[in-house]
Amino acid sequence: MKLYLLSFWSIIDPIYYVFTRLTYLDNGKETEKNIFRVRLTRYKGRDYVLSDGTVVHKNDLFIKIHLHNAQLISHVKNIDSEIRRALIIHQMVEKSLPKLAEYLHDHAEFNEIKGIIGITMLNRGTRRLGFDTMEIENRYYKGFKSMALFPIYWLSVSSITVNSLKKHDPCYLFMSKEKLLDKYYCYSS
Repeated sequence: MKLYLLSFWSIIDPIYYVFTRLTYLDNGKETEKNIFRVRLTRYKGRDYVLSDGTVVHKNDLFIKIHLHNAQLISHVKNIDSEIRRALIIHQMVEKSLPKLAEYLHDHAEFNEIKGIIGITMLNRGTRRLGFDTMEIENRYYKGFKSMALFPIYWLSVSSITVNSLKKHDPCYLFMSKEKLLDKYYCYSS
């Protein structure tokens, strides 16, 4: 069943890409090197203070990150260990963050961008990467995101129980611009 879903995902992914106005970080081209696709977005949730003191307000401008799920799944589909899959996903995200920092640094709207934002059900280990997490309070939006993110969650875990789903409600991931640049931007002269 998971193999069929992966095949289906490979077919619909280019359509999804077009309709979500996403862009690849590598000069607009897909490469195997980066797991992110991005677009600018305005935050619509409640005010929140990040761990580094950055205050997030409604309508602040962020770079919204999307994992390239088809690429991600192709890397972990034949791995039986859930722990090993999680480690590979973590490493792929970590390797992609320096390019994201460069993209942010060079963006025409750099001064207005507050940081990066994403929504995920796969949030274990995100703090080690520098992300802050925040629960999604709107239950309708949380339900919608749960349905939208369920396929990637299902493909990344060995088995699903009601308790495991409750532990993996979708949540916001934030990282301030300053933290992203400090942690991942490679200054070159």
